Amino acid sequence: MSKNNHEFLITRKNNHYEVVIGLEVHAQIKSNSKLFSSSSTKFGAEPNTQVSLVDAAFPGMLPVINEFCVKQAIKTGIGLKAKINNKSVFDRKNYFYADLPQGYQISQYKHPIVGEGKVILDMPYGQKEIGIERLHLEQDAGKSIHDIDPENTLVDLNRSGVALMEIVSKPDLSSPEEVNIYIKKLRSIMRYLGTCDGNMQEGSLRADVNVSVKKKGEEKLGTRCEIKNVNSIKFMQMAIIYEANRQVDLLEEEKTIDQETRLFDTKKNETRSMRSKEDAHDYRYFPDPDLLPLEVTNDFIDSIKLEIPELPDEKKKRFIEKFKLTPYEATILVSDIETSKYFEEVTNNSDIKLATNWITGELFALLNEKNLEISESPISSRNLSKLINLIKNGTISGKIAKTVFEIMTHEDKDPEAIVKEKDLKQESNPKELEKLIDKIINDNQDKVKEYKAGKDKLFGFFVGQIMKVSGGKANPKLVNEILKDKLSR
Repeated sequence: MSKNNHEFLITRKNNHYEVVIGLEVHAQIKSNSKLFSSSSTKFGAEPNTQVSLVDAAFPGMLPVINEFCVKQAIKTGIGLKAKINNKSVFDRKNYFYADLPQGYQISQYKHPIVGEGKVILDMPYGQKEIGIERLHLEQDAGKSIHDIDPENTLVDLNRSGVALMEIVSKPDLSSPEEVNIYIKKLRSIMRYLGTCDGNMQEGSLRADVNVSVKKKGEEKLGTRCEIKNVNSIKFMQMAIIYEANRQVDLLEEEKTIDQETRLFDTKKNETRSMRSKEDAHDYRYFPDPDLLPLEVTNDFIDSIKLEIPELPDEKKKRFIEKFKLTPYEATILVSDIETSKYFEEVTNNSDIKLATNWITGELFALLNEKNLEISESPISSRNLSKLINLIKNGTISGKIAKTVFEIMTHEDKDPEAIVKEKDLKQESNPKELEKLIDKIINDNQDKVKEYKAGKDKLFGFFVGQIMKVSGGKANPKLVNEILKDKLSR
């Protein structure tokens, strides 16, 4: 396997194969109730406690569309720079699953609510545009649980009827790394919009991954296989690498690749056949007779456009222009809505360069170590801003600031109070510093002679001694200035 510049190629003998990837992302709409019923969508409830008669498919029950979910889908479409369709149709997708009470899923087929759009990826080698084929609304199935009872499969219908947006990409992705950045960007856009929380561990975001391979430079796409229901970015990447290599091996052996649906076994790190891939006619799609076509006016769409916040791409542009950040710094700071909020709260009252360095350096390291989101940070934006101001105005040095930061990680305490309490204030009085410097010079006359004889590196020795005697509290900038002046006499 080789990556030449940004190419992801699989090599066998003299043949180089390209990987072609398309994703069908299932994003759970952030709403209090389901797509066609008023049942709660709260995560973690006792099994089968959030199931209405509609969700359980009792005879005679009629679905009623949730207007808020429709708005959330349109909002997401606008965020994806996509065409919003004035008319869309709900269809019945027929298949049997023990946890699908109706025996069909209400989805959209030929007439989705959102048409073509795009997502821009910031890759190390530049920007890449990934096309969005469509976004359609559908209801989720329930959940089959196989690992509680040794003889029976248990069914939990709490998820039955939960509103999903299926976001279908074009086959524009060509490496596991692009998939990683794409999912993160998609999740970031939806979090900014407030349309999906993106919590993969709760099942709010999962994807079917379509993989095919072709010889480098060939126009015709290979036979694709779909890997169902992958619920983490890491597993998506692992599944793609395994599946692409499996297909290449088959082609090298001059065997055919069957179009099929496969599952990814996370323990064995391999994909395995689930069923031959259905075509649309296998699902016997037809318009749902209980639901009228969904019609939205341009005025309705325009009113939703007014609610769209500043999205990651626009925020990145503003951060670069307003704060003079590098594209790399801006990309990191806008990647998550909570991070961008935190950054702006800190920079409202403190130095931008220092804020950028401390957030992307010390703070991110702390959050990674403790496995926390920035919203769970033990250090508030207000207190980090105060710490930065203490460095900027010379009250403490950068080195002392790290000590104060460490204390703040255990209790979100005002850094000014910590500096006062622990007597950490930097010594910036020139007269006091002169006394310290004179003492070090007098105690090390032999080193002074060596320094004046051309041993310039000894300057660092003197600085080290001064900092040691001052307990790290001497102002490094002033120490350097005064010391240089005294040693040059």
